[in-house]
Amino acid sequence: MNTSKRGRAVKVAVASMIGSAVESYDFFIYGTAAAAWFGKIFFHTAEPIVGIMAAFATLAIGFLMRPLGGYLAGHYGDRIGRKAVLFWSLVAMGGATVLIGFLPTYSQAGVVAPILLILLRMIQGIGFGAEWGGAVLMACEHAPAKRRGFFGAIPQIGIPLGLLLANGAFLLSGALLEGDWIWRTPFLMSFLMVAIGIFIRMSVSESPEFEAVKAENKVMKQPALEVVKSDWRSILKIVGLRMAETGGYYITTSFMLSYVALAHVSTTRHILWGTLIGSAVGLVSHLMYGALSDRIGRRPVFMFGALFTIAFGVPMFMLINTGAIIMVIVAVALSLLFSHDPIFAVEASWFSEQFPANVRSSGISLGYNGASVIAGLLPIIATGMFGAFGWIGPALMFSALGVVSACCALTMRETAPAVLEKRGQRAKPEPRLAA
Repeated sequence: MNTSKRGRAVKVAVASMIGSAVESYDFFIYGTAAAAWFGKIFFHTAEPIVGIMAAFATLAIGFLMRPLGGYLAGHYGDRIGRKAVLFWSLVAMGGATVLIGFLPTYSQAGVVAPILLILLRMIQGIGFGAEWGGAVLMACEHAPAKRRGFFGAIPQIGIPLGLLLANGAFLLSGALLEGDWIWRTPFLMSFLMVAIGIFIRMSVSESPEFEAVKAENKVMKQPALEVVKSDWRSILKIVGLRMAETGGYYITTSFMLSYVALAHVSTTRHILWGTLIGSAVGLVSHLMYGALSDRIGRRPVFMFGALFTIAFGVPMFMLINTGAIIMVIVAVALSLLFSHDPIFAVEASWFSEQFPANVRSSGISLGYNGASVIAGLLPIIATGMFGAFGWIGPALMFSALGVVSACCALTMRETAPAVLEKRGQRAKPEPRLAA
């Protein structure tokens, strides 16, 4: 790969990462606010656990809307290009986030307040669902074949970076501000971040593989419907593959914020610090895992994360139940570093390598966001399981998610070119589906 192409690949990957960080920031500040504030200020209830579950229900609505965003992004990403989708996803996500910062509370507007919150959360979900597929495809499709694992991991850094910014914003606003401004300020700050993200993303070129699809006149009229018809098994496998990563992630970062308060074992601040440290380490670990997947394969790296998820469910809760600050921080950080990061780092390259280029955006977007429907319900389920069985309920649920993902990983084909060459196989590009 010549220097100019390598430089373009780096520029596109970094631009995708920055945009992902902005959208992730928007999505994660909602999770933090839902766990720590929204149950009290948007829902009229005297029972803390009921308020928290109501707030988590609005969190789940965003996840339920993500498949619609994924469908729209996949359809238009395969028809008009990855770049246009990335622009509109940022606009939708950022606009809804800023407006949440202006919402009246229940005490100010009554039932209108949660209704408006739900509507904006729906728009957030559509925007976020449209984001991921286009971002990772821009990076992977500009990258050299043997380094797609590494370049595909760069946009994934946007997730821990967004979480880092989100938790940092809440820690800072909590230290400097009072009252509703603690949660409103992080939402309002999104305006500047979205403006920066749009400017950077619009400066990069369209995916060369999409341009090749257009040149060959292979653009599909209904790409999402075609990929469901032709490769629905891969889409369902991706849903299962994401359970340990996305489900475990939201148990660790969202449910745990409410768990420590309900169980009276620690404070939300300690969870935020653990998330902050884990996310900071993730800025490096994702690149490491992505590069490693180019050398030893996507599946071994993925399986490491899935098996750690299985083993770490009970120990994570035992560490947090000690109430010791260092133990809480270590538990959250380890979960992110060894459960989430190795899985998430390889998803971009592994998932995209499963589909032909002219339906690729649809295939990965539908699978990725289909998992979000289930993941969005997990904080509610975990809260209910804690109420029924104590801490062991959500702990075992965390491990069970790892079992699901590990089983699915065993059925997915290896796609890393270097590994296939060692086996004497050639990494052939997927044929285009007939237009």
